[in-house]
Amino acid sequence: MKGKNRGKNISSDKAKNAKKAFKELLNYSKKYKGRFIIVILFSILSTLFTITAPLYLGKATTSLYTSFTTNNNIDYKYIGAIIIFLLAIYILSSIFTYLQSFIMAGVSKNIIHNLRKDMSEKINKLPLKYYDNKEKGDILSKVTNDIEVIGDTISNGIVEIVTAVVSILSVVIIMFYISISLTIASIVTLILSFGLVFYIMSKSQKFYEKRRKHLGELDGHIEEVYSGHNIIKAYNQEENVINKFKKINNDMYSSSWKGQFFSSLMMPITSFVGNIGYVLICILGGYLVVIKRINIGDIVAFIQYINIFNRQAGQSASIFGDIQMMLAASERIFEFINEEEEKEKDKLIEIKDIKGNITFDHVHFGYNKNKVIIKDFNIKIKAGQKIAIVGPTGAGKTTIVNLLMRFYELNSGKILIDNIDISNISKSNLRKNIGMVLQDTWLFNGTIKENLLYGKVDATDEEILIATKAACANDFIETLPNDYDFILDEETSNISEGQKQLLTIARAMLANPKILILDEATSSVDTRTEVLIQEGMKNLMKDKTSFIIAHRLSTIRDADLILVMDSGNIVETGNHKELLNKKGYYYNLYNSQFEAEEN
Repeated sequence: MKGKNRGKNISSDKAKNAKKAFKELLNYSKKYKGRFIIVILFSILSTLFTITAPLYLGKATTSLYTSFTTNNNIDYKYIGAIIIFLLAIYILSSIFTYLQSFIMAGVSKNIIHNLRKDMSEKINKLPLKYYDNKEKGDILSKVTNDIEVIGDTISNGIVEIVTAVVSILSVVIIMFYISISLTIASIVTLILSFGLVFYIMSKSQKFYEKRRKHLGELDGHIEEVYSGHNIIKAYNQEENVINKFKKINNDMYSSSWKGQFFSSLMMPITSFVGNIGYVLICILGGYLVVIKRINIGDIVAFIQYINIFNRQAGQSASIFGDIQMMLAASERIFEFINEEEEKEKDKLIEIKDIKGNITFDHVHFGYNKNKVIIKDFNIKIKAGQKIAIVGPTGAGKTTIVNLLMRFYELNSGKILIDNIDISNISKSNLRKNIGMVLQDTWLFNGTIKENLLYGKVDATDEEILIATKAACANDFIETLPNDYDFILDEETSNISEGQKQLLTIARAMLANPKILILDEATSSVDTRTEVLIQEGMKNLMKDKTSFIIAHRLSTIRDADLILVMDSGNIVETGNHKELLNKKGYYYNLYNSQFEAEEN
């Protein structure tokens, strides 16, 4: 188990606040307090049984040596009793070792399971703004690597710590009992060995920190290259990507090699110092035997105790490193778990059978409170109206619907549905009444039917068929192998972008909400399919309040109301004909786009 956690990709080996991290992990694990106590007890017993063995082996050696040097008969009864005793304590030690490992394995797996469960639940409770400035890879690393580090260390680290502490203390006491002179000589060599080890560790540490940094860069680079493989091919950027990979990989190789070089010095140096120590013990021990200060068997036992001490001391250094990594991982995990969640009021309203009247009342909002992008937004929308929101990139079109969905909270003002402030409606209930189709399609690995059922879990096959026909998706689905049971791969690369968009539209149709949001919903389909979808949408949006965000203004000519936005403000309102007659912002926007399409 020594050094098992090495190479795990966490941001740092050291926690910023180790005491706090340890306390949080301790509190999280307190329900296993009884098992921890049992494991510690078993570990102490197992270690004590093992520690006593060299002392009795020394006695057996002394008895045999005395028999040969004095020409006396070997005391087989005495030797036999020692062998039986040693066999018994070795068996007991093995039993306790197995039990402690078995218990700790169970505790470790339970803690890992609970941490993953809590983190998974936390992911869904955090506001979207949390993810705006967070890397996906960093969050994934917490759920995978960091939790594994904790599991591995708990599973073996506690047992190893107890074993090391009990072994070292017991060994030192017994060594002093055997010979004070030999013990002092041993301690001098051990101090020299430890001094060299810590010096080497301080040198290698900085290279391992660089290695972890480069490993994170390498993981991120590979993820980007894999997800954007088509773009890289399209722009002939293979050589640049390969060169960047080589640079990161070379940097990682350099830091890994240097770190490994210094780490590899530890074993030969400690072995060299240890061998010098053995020479001193043999010479000094032989002298003490000659002057009859100790027995020959004591030297045999003493050398075994030095081996145990060296092994446990060396393992302690490894355990210390693993514990540092565990605390660093714990700190990262509990920082995530303790993040402020989406806040809900104590008493919330559950809305049913809504009509779809929506009011934006003096809405102010900015992703950064110091930089407001929606300024005093006011509009009243009647139930069943088809509302189009248009404007240049960055005008605030998508932000408006994000606020309606309560993905973000307002700086000030109110949004009302049927005269009910949406801040008084639970988010799950609110979103249940709103269907959303985004420009960026999201489908998961599974069958087409499973993806569609995401909109309505208990939908019948007939309802699915109606929805897919209305979305013009049924025709292409029936051409696929196993049609609705066709499995989309992890990247959903086995269907086209347009087909993905059709499926997301069908999924929204299946949900059949009272309010519908289409954010560039037809941006990835061809003109012919778009016409068919628009026809189907008329039936879908009947008696529903619908928001359509579109860059192609030709798709929103039949909208009941068009909101023209610029820099977070509504600059014009009206239907298509009214806005063209005004010959204002919309007129210029429409004509410039029409001319661009013609050219």
